[in-house]
Amino acid sequence: IPKSSLHVRALKVLREATDEDLIMAHENRVSERRAFKICLQKIEEHNLPMKLSRVKYTFDGDKILFFFTAEGRVDFRELVKDLARTFRKRIELIQIGVRDEAKLLGGCGVCGRPLCCTSFMDQFKAVNIKMAKNQDLSLIPSKISGLCGRLFCCLRFEDSWYCEVKRSLPRRGEVIRTPYGVGKVLEVDIFDETLKVRLEDESEVKIEASEAIRGKWRYNPRRLEDE
Repeated sequence: IPKSSLHVRALKVLREATDEDLIMAHENRVSERRAFKICLQKIEEHNLPMKLSRVKYTFDGDKILFFFTAEGRVDFRELVKDLARTFRKRIELIQIGVRDEAKLLGGCGVCGRPLCCTSFMDQFKAVNIKMAKNQDLSLIPSKISGLCGRLFCCLRFEDSWYCEVKRSLPRRGEVIRTPYGVGKVLEVDIFDETLKVRLEDESEVKIEASEAIRGKWRYNPRRLEDE
């Protein structure tokens, strides 16, 4: 597979796994679950403000990696010493962010699919609330946030398309000329490229965006009974 066609970093295959490798990998998974429980107890004993996310053994079992999240910096030097005495192995504690935690643990998003960060994303890129506005999404945090509590990474994927299409269409509230007269845009459907327009006689029509003529039109709404 050409590297240019890959969306994630390619890993080098060393060799085919042997039966011994598979047994060792299974034993590591069992040891990781045990180490997780022990580390939780140690964190409580040392009264540290940290949340343990995952434990990972290196393949040879010589080193144990403990991933955790915390609001600020944590002095875990005594914890490292305690864990080293308990496991008799090299110990490394790694503080990660909430997005990295979601990538490590995995899960399903509100779309029903596996998390993007777990499935194919190789790195995190900035996402902001403006992207949600561009896509006319609810700005309620719980509606546009993922399992990590941060804005959906997928907001970034189609943002450039939304911006490009919106630039080519009249904006909501813009005054345009239609085949039925001058009117004000009430709704814009960027997928069907249609507009809902209120005319000067207060009637509403739905037209194709291509039928709209943009310009500096004067909008003078009037009621039929006033004519």
